[in-house]
Amino acid sequence: MIRGAGGLLLTALLLALTACASRGADGAGGQEPKVLTVFAAASLAEVFQELGRTFEAAHPGVSVRFNFAGSQQLLAQLDHGARADVFASASQQEMEAAINASLVVSGTQRTFARNRLIVIYPRENPGALRELADLGRPGLKIAIADASVPVGRYTLALLKAMSDDPAFSRDIAERVLNSVVSREENVRAVVSKVRLGEVDAGIVYSSDVGGKAADELATITIPKHLNPIASYPIAPLADAAQPDLARQFIELVLSQQGQEVLRAYGFIPSQTGRP
Repeated sequence: MIRGAGGLLLTALLLALTACASRGADGAGGQEPKVLTVFAAASLAEVFQELGRTFEAAHPGVSVRFNFAGSQQLLAQLDHGARADVFASASQQEMEAAINASLVVSGTQRTFARNRLIVIYPRENPGALRELADLGRPGLKIAIADASVPVGRYTLALLKAMSDDPAFSRDIAERVLNSVVSREENVRAVVSKVRLGEVDAGIVYSSDVGGKAADELATITIPKHLNPIASYPIAPLADAAQPDLARQFIELVLSQQGQEVLRAYGFIPSQTGRP
């Protein structure tokens, strides 16, 4: 009788310990933690990290994991089988390619922000830059993004517009490109080159001149009639593991709250959210 009672007590104790271990392992009383994976253009790193923290605070038990890189690199990773829930590009071209590859369902993409180019240089100004035309002066060291990267394509469009403008010499694009010593895989790498003083100037997005970078860099504004507008589309992946969370994250980005955060980081909001 005593052995029987002891056996029952031992069994009850073991069951209780097993239940506690189970709750401790998953952290939420039997619910597995959820992970939302977002592939986003490198220029979105700081603003999306803030939006990710906001999203996690509103969704207990959800962790947002980011993969930031050049839009073309992200597309290649997805095309080779990388899994993600959300894709945010710095160009419509990469989003269209994702749609054509059936990675994204056509019509689910939305434009959530826009951006402009700006010239940056170290505050010490080793290249003695004063105006946009100075980029064509011989002897400078300039960093730009590779033509395979959205910001690199926008840069080439800017140089062509300058060559077509009577205010600049016809060979300004050729002269600038002759001074390019570095073509980077993403815009953050261009910013880094300039901040480290490895080059005299770089061409990046206006949103890249913020935070600590603003204390170390000076800028030359590019006139609107020369400055190409970068459009940023976002969409859920067709095979998203967390389709509901993907939709909710995109809703946050497109919301008034999300748009204000984008504005604070130097982006041009796009509250219409049109494809």
